[in-house]
Amino acid sequence: MKEYHNAIEAHGNTKCFSEQNFNRLLVTMKERTVPEGSHLFWEGDYSDKLFYIKRGRVKLTKSTDEGKELILYMYQAGDMVGQADPFFSTKHSFTAEVIEDSEVGVIEHKDLEILICQHCDFAIDFMKWMGIHHRLTQTKFRDLMMYGKPGALCSTLIRLGNTYGEKSGENILINKKITHTDLSNMIGATRESVNRMLSDLRKKDAVEYENGMIVIKDLGMLQEICHCEMCPGEICRI
Repeated sequence: MKEYHNAIEAHGNTKCFSEQNFNRLLVTMKERTVPEGSHLFWEGDYSDKLFYIKRGRVKLTKSTDEGKELILYMYQAGDMVGQADPFFSTKHSFTAEVIEDSEVGVIEHKDLEILICQHCDFAIDFMKWMGIHHRLTQTKFRDLMMYGKPGALCSTLIRLGNTYGEKSGENILINKKITHTDLSNMIGATRESVNRMLSDLRKKDAVEYENGMIVIKDLGMLQEICHCEMCPGEICRI
């Protein structure tokens, strides 16, 4: 089981669980296959379960009354998704859309409560997981509010590099096709402004494109623009 845990969790937000506690989670999960384009939950749905992604990708979004979509997080294999306050009768504040055919494990809140009540070490690991969620939210607000759209874009590129990046000498290839529309939805900007900012970064030789994918050529410049705080890997991710 340890090999399986490590393989599907290379970049996951569940690293805070010990092998024993992770296996306890696995036992409670009910497996489900979900196709691309479907939803794990919608904003406003009753929150009564968590979802562990075994394969695939899921994006968490928030919509405005005008229909504008803001992409908050992109989850992948090894991540657990859902409302981080399972002990209150709450509704989901976000929508979770499946963007690749996925396999997920469904964890009912009532089963989670039993694990927490029975195993104090599991409760501590779960609190660590909740803490990661809170820090991710704080850094997202920082990106959007502190250093303008250029800072938010540079921070997002760094996070994409940490999540999907492949090192090639001094360069980092973001090995996922990310459209300008995706980037604009991630930072709450227009597509046109993202085009303009990326063009400026290309002129400064900070980024480039390779087969439709973004390559980070000058990580230091991006860090300077967004006033990077050198957060750990589990926080500095998309």
